Amino acid sequence: MSFSPSRLQQFPLLLAVCLAAVLSACATSEPEPPDVSATEDSRFRHAQDQKQAADASWWQGFDDDALMALVQRAQSANHDVRIAVQRVRQARAGQTAAASRRWPTVSLTGSASDERSGLPDQVKQGKPDTRAYRGALDLGWELDLFGAARAGADAAELDALTAEEGVEAARWLVSSEVARQYIVWQSARLRLAKLDALLKAQTDTERLTRSREAGGLASRFDVARAAGEVQSLAAQLPPLRTLVAVTETQLAVLVGANPNQPLPELSASTAPWLSTPPRLSARQPVDLLLRRPDLRVAHKQFMAEAARLREAQADRWPKFFLAAAFGRQDLSLNALDLSPVRYSTAALAFTMPLFDAGRLRAAVERQSAKERMATLQYEKAVLGAVKDVDDSLVALNQERDRSTALDAVTQQRRTGLRHAESLYREGQIDRLQLLDAQRAVLAAELSAIDGQAQLALNTVQLASALGGGWQDTPTTTTPRITPPSLAPESLP
Repeated sequence: MSFSPSRLQQFPLLLAVCLAAVLSACATSEPEPPDVSATEDSRFRHAQDQKQAADASWWQGFDDDALMALVQRAQSANHDVRIAVQRVRQARAGQTAAASRRWPTVSLTGSASDERSGLPDQVKQGKPDTRAYRGALDLGWELDLFGAARAGADAAELDALTAEEGVEAARWLVSSEVARQYIVWQSARLRLAKLDALLKAQTDTERLTRSREAGGLASRFDVARAAGEVQSLAAQLPPLRTLVAVTETQLAVLVGANPNQPLPELSASTAPWLSTPPRLSARQPVDLLLRRPDLRVAHKQFMAEAARLREAQADRWPKFFLAAAFGRQDLSLNALDLSPVRYSTAALAFTMPLFDAGRLRAAVERQSAKERMATLQYEKAVLGAVKDVDDSLVALNQERDRSTALDAVTQQRRTGLRHAESLYREGQIDRLQLLDAQRAVLAAELSAIDGQAQLALNTVQLASALGGGWQDTPTTTTPRITPPSLAPESLP
């Protein structure tokens, strides 16, 4: 359907109605949110009654400057984070392209032609030589009466928001991994120091046992057992040295650095230590929906698929198009210059699907299935998040009990060592028995280091499951755990 400019001027109301229809396109209902009733409980099953402080960066609760520096560096320099940032740029460009469908396109066109022939003048009366110059402004507009373009723009905007949440998810994951690798690195160094002291003590025990065997006070079985203990301890050192080296290179990769170069944050001259991890509170399961980046990503993905479903449904309805051109033409016929003239044209058209062998219906069904899958994925992610928190809580609570028991064992062994030192000074026991008491303390301290490292790792796991976590109040400075100066040379 087309109109001449003179006819078009007679229908200003028609144009106004069309523009109003575009600006107030048919609104569609918002998608129904997924069923996340599992998060409506007032508390987690394994949560303890704790007072909660304001939310903060959970890794700062470890009171470790090196850890904080590594996490901050990784959040900006990690390659997964940087890739996620580029996905945001890509999604934002797609959002701009999708949103442009709702607006008219305006283009400037021009042409120049010169057609001549050597025909006689009588013939040129019917086929003249022509020279023409044209310039025009073209306008094209899809009238989004049924909201297809709007739904597509909404889906693209949600894709961009999903990409932005993906950046936070990448930072969330890399922060947890940096903390985990750093704790493993520190605990491996602590265990190395403790095993070195234990190996020295066991070596002294072997030497004394051989001396007793030479004097007829010990058997070859005692010597073999002492020597076996030395070799057993020596065999535990290479895996720990490997673990220290591997975690250093892994941390370098996480912060986007060359693994061949040492990290300044990991100074080998600094004594290894582990701080007591902060006590985190789980609060309520519904808080996970606001805190965990992966849940926010899943929710945005569901919303985007719902918008695409609305777009697919709108494609089954008619589409209306408005086109117009306004230009000027300079024409010459057989060297006769005609005055430049203005011209314009306008057209309103529509297209409506009548028969497509079920293609559009299949597109709606396919997108409906994708929207339903996104809904189920979101529900699954929520249930998985609740499970992660509950599992982390029970593991952390049990590890705290285990650490308390290991600390009690260490204290008892140290008490026993003080009694052994007193008996040794009084001559009631020999040096071999004193070394046995010392080895028992070192072994207990080694187990305590393992327990403290696992407690810190479980805290990191809980913080990751919570999407950050809340610290308990009041917050106190946490003590450091360092290898005590308990070596054979310090004994009397």
